Amino acid sequence: MKPIEKNFFDTFTDFQCLILAHMNRGDINGITASHYNIIEFILRKKGSTGKEISSAFKITPAAVSKQLKPLINNDFITQEQDETDRRKFILSVTEKGKFVVENSETFRKKITQQTTTILSPAELEQFNYLLSKVLSEIKL
Repeated sequence: MKPIEKNFFDTFTDFQCLILAHMNRGDINGITASHYNIIEFILRKKGSTGKEISSAFKITPAAVSKQLKPLINNDFITQEQDETDRRKFILSVTEKGKFVVENSETFRKKITQQTTTILSPAELEQFNYLLSKVLSEIKL
């Protein structure tokens, strides 16, 4: 690894750890980072199904079921049979699940506010441009 790549790797690792440490604080409520991502997906995409989660996250339906079970059992999401297709189950986020997402959004807003005080408007614009460019090209 070139020195500049190593520097970026180290900085990115620190940034990732900051985010994951905050997300894993939710584990107090029985939520892992993977669970959080599923809850947020369901909240943003109302009426979603396990099949849609499987497709969006590129994981097997069995893996989705394994992730959904504790979320349903701990009242973060609900699962109801579709009225028109009995094979289809619609997922919804409960108030408890919404609280978890709102808490994370508060964290993101706090980081955004702190970043805007650290960087100049021009630096912030450049940072946003570069981050958007990387995110649009990365395929995992």
